[in-house]
Amino acid sequence: MSKTTTHDTARADVYTRVTDRILEDLAKGVRPWLKPWTSTNTEGRITPPLRHNGTPYKGMNVLLLWGEALAKGYASPIWMTYRQATELGAQVRKGEHGSLVVFADRFTKTERNDKGDEVERSIPFMKGYTVFNTEQVDGLPAHYYAKPEPKGDPLPLIEAAEDFFARTSARFQHGGNRAFYAPARDCIQLPAADAFRDAESYAATKAHELIHWTGHETRCAREFGKRFGDSAYAREELVAELGAAFLCASLGITPEPREDHASYLEHWLAVLKADKRAIFSAAAHAQRAADYLHGLQEPQALAA
Repeated sequence: MSKTTTHDTARADVYTRVTDRILEDLAKGVRPWLKPWTSTNTEGRITPPLRHNGTPYKGMNVLLLWGEALAKGYASPIWMTYRQATELGAQVRKGEHGSLVVFADRFTKTERNDKGDEVERSIPFMKGYTVFNTEQVDGLPAHYYAKPEPKGDPLPLIEAAEDFFARTSARFQHGGNRAFYAPARDCIQLPAADAFRDAESYAATKAHELIHWTGHETRCAREFGKRFGDSAYAREELVAELGAAFLCASLGITPEPREDHASYLEHWLAVLKADKRAIFSAAAHAQRAADYLHGLQEPQALAA
């Protein structure tokens, strides 16, 4: 195999790995470059991934590392190779798996043309290598673990919505950069409120996860699928989306659409095309969930 063919094959392999990684995120309903909150960031902007020396990553590597941080819940924006960690006197923890980034450049090759003259040809190449987030590394200097100082005023929450959520007695925990309902712990996990774009996005996300919370066997007992890609899972997400819309309407909240939920569109379309009654069923479940949450307001409201 010629040297050129080897480079072409290696570059194609990197393209495949990168594309597969992005497709994997999309298959999970995640577009890592768009979400209603910023990763552990209270400054109202998304923090770019940084090399160990503070230099920002660019291009495809930004998308790759945003995706990794979102999937694995990393708060730190700083990444480094195994060797760079070792040179800093630190150690990647045993069992940790690295993340893919790519390096693209060109090299010059001297060849002879048909006339026998020497000519230089610039050949592009690309290779992948592995980096680790500082949260996977022990023994780094303290500044690598420092968190950005909050800037600006705290996010002004919507008082009526917060009162409504509190009266449900659902357990909310804040931290990390993912929003989800954990059935095993019967708990709703959210990023910090100040990490959201605005109060409406925070309230809408809370409402969405609260609808999932109603699906517990002790409440509305919905038995839909739990794995993304299953039609039953798409039904549960559709119920949560509609239920959150019903709640937001009753609370007078008009949030911007959650961009990551747009990734579910193709799954919803598949469900709706396969079953013409699916939207009616989803709406009924969503209304039942919303009514259940409204019903939790009454006893406490009377006692107040």
